[in-house]
Amino acid sequence: MARVHLRDRRGPRPGARERDMSGDDGAGDAVVAYRDRFARLLRGPARARARLVEEVADGFADTVRAWRAAGFDEAGAARRAEAEFGTPEEVAASCQRELTLAQVRHTAGVVASTAPLPLACWYLLGQAETARDGWLPQSAQALAAGLAGVAGVAALGALLALAVTGRASRWLSVPRRLPDAVGWLGTAASGAMAGSALALTVAAALATHWPLVALAGVASAACHAGVAPSARACRRQPRVADPA
Repeated sequence: MARVHLRDRRGPRPGARERDMSGDDGAGDAVVAYRDRFARLLRGPARARARLVEEVADGFADTVRAWRAAGFDEAGAARRAEAEFGTPEEVAASCQRELTLAQVRHTAGVVASTAPLPLACWYLLGQAETARDGWLPQSAQALAAGLAGVAGVAALGALLALAVTGRASRWLSVPRRLPDAVGWLGTAASGAMAGSALALTVAAALATHWPLVALAGVASAACHAGVAPSARACRRQPRVADPA
């Protein structure tokens, strides 16, 4: 994860004591309140968000304990710790870029790994034999070809997003509207998967070897269910801020 830039900590040294957030030094309530305020301000993948919240809460807890060790009461230590460490709003602003890029990479990874499925479904649809006249409706084949094309473009865009947001993002400027772009790529890919599921459901009713076609349709529907929420979350992310 990217380094979190916080204010310089020039307060009293915390000493050798180790306390948890509910310790008897009186810092627990202030730390929990700070952590909750901070967590509500962040958007991003749940795992990355939870890890970042705990890292920041631990840092704030150390600062509160340092002021408590210097002789301040709980309220005074919390006020001085927040002035030194930064308010939840200030810290969240410096952390959100990291979470936004994490969400972009998550969505792009899901799209890149699942978007090729409509290509395979198109192949299955073209190879399937019907129980009646030995052909599938031309409209179904045309639909599958179009959906495969959409999925192919989405996969290429997702791979490009992964490249832009990788290690190169430390030195290169990441487009501010990249979350929107990747989110809409994911939406397009999930739509193609939903269309593939529908086309394959219809094809399964006509095909001689229908179990394979039906299985591909179920896989398309499952991939759609996985991509759509991630794409929606990506579209709701704040625009990428310039690194501090």
